[in-house]
Amino acid sequence: MKDAFLTLGRGVGQVMFQNNALSGLLMLAGILLNSWQMALLAIAGNVVSTLTACLSGYSREDIRNGLYGFNGTLVGIAIGVFMPVSVASLSLLVAGACLSAWIARLFSLQRRVPGFTAPFILSVWILLAACRGMMPSLLLPSGNAVTAQSLSFLQAFCLNIGQVMFQGNILSGLFFLLGILINSRMNALYTLTGAILPLFMILYPHTDLAAWNLGLLGYNGVLCAIALGDKTGIGVVKAIFSIILSIVLQLTGMHMGIVTLTAPFVFSVWITGGLFSVFRSKS
Repeated sequence: MKDAFLTLGRGVGQVMFQNNALSGLLMLAGILLNSWQMALLAIAGNVVSTLTACLSGYSREDIRNGLYGFNGTLVGIAIGVFMPVSVASLSLLVAGACLSAWIARLFSLQRRVPGFTAPFILSVWILLAACRGMMPSLLLPSGNAVTAQSLSFLQAFCLNIGQVMFQGNILSGLFFLLGILINSRMNALYTLTGAILPLFMILYPHTDLAAWNLGLLGYNGVLCAIALGDKTGIGVVKAIFSIILSIVLQLTGMHMGIVTLTAPFVFSVWITGGLFSVFRSKS
């Protein structure tokens, strides 16, 4: 039971690259502060994807480290974001969480590109496409555009962190940051970097103020910073470049009406890694 509890915690913590059960529990507490329903869905997705990996005979070490749980965690939360909770949507949660574990396994079989949250993205995109084609009534209506009246730097900063797991609550973002800090001060520093840099988008006259306030321009940058940042100068450069690229990709996706999820993060890190590899080979 203790091992299962620790695996569950790591499965949440790994959403933000923290292989630490206490970090994951603090992040889960952050979700709970915003929505008890989302917290339960996160646990459900985590459990289903982890059990799928166990039953499929995948690496026990990877399972214990939460590497098959974090994509399922995100799938579970996404179900609560895009669908009302019902027997049908919970069935899709199970299907999506299982699918995320299988896709994660496919990524683990190669070393050219890391999977990151790609299994979650692909699983949710497949679920949303299936619903739009066969069960459109199962999807929640798109929210009406929100017109922001004033700047809220604290809200935007905290939501840049919280929106990594769909949380639009200031305390959620702070709990996520605390969860990272207790495991890695360096990761916490890069989290701050990833959350602060997108705030400068307010200087761009055409920035959507509502999206800025809601953290929609920054959460991918937070993941980019943690994924690429290290103690070296090149790590800092890669992190900053990837953050900026993720903002561009997020704005492009939003303009095209794409449900971007964390795709800008994944593509930014892939592109950054590829470009810097080319530069190294030529130097």
